[in-house]
Amino acid sequence: MGNIIPVVDKKEFLKNFLQQFELKRRECAWLLNYLMSDNELMERVHFVEQAAHTPKALIISAKGVDSIPFSFHKEKHITTDAEKAFHDIRLNQTEDIYIELHFSGQRQYPPYLVVLEENPHVPENIELTVAFQKESEIVLDRSLRSFKKERLLNEIDIALDEQNKELFNELVEQLQRLDER
Repeated sequence: MGNIIPVVDKKEFLKNFLQQFELKRRECAWLLNYLMSDNELMERVHFVEQAAHTPKALIISAKGVDSIPFSFHKEKHITTDAEKAFHDIRLNQTEDIYIELHFSGQRQYPPYLVVLEENPHVPENIELTVAFQKESEIVLDRSLRSFKKERLLNEIDIALDEQNKELFNELVEQLQRLDER
């Protein structure tokens, strides 16, 4: 992935961010300050959304938002231990680091929008997959209800043929409940 955002812009953003927002865990501020202290590391820092899809991610939250304070993701491993994240970053300085920040008003905060990059690791069709799944559930539900309705109608016909009034009434009640859903 090519470096799109200049290091100076990323450092300026982080400096202002840390002055303006209080993080839920102070270790996160230490981690971000460590990253800012090394230009080569900052070249590998990318601010993205849905960082959990990336090979190596820091997800950090400021106070005032409803999300976990900190998590570090590497491949399939997840930890909330900032020291482990720091240790990994220090030992693997050639790996890209994707940072997802959660803070109040992030979508209206221009300095953040300037450094925000598109996440190359998010499956392109994730939204499409979710939409297809919802549509599939709707179709399945309709099919099941249609099948149940047809079965009840057949049983009602049999109850009429047999002149079984009790069974007929019970089946009609079931049919009405099915139609109410």
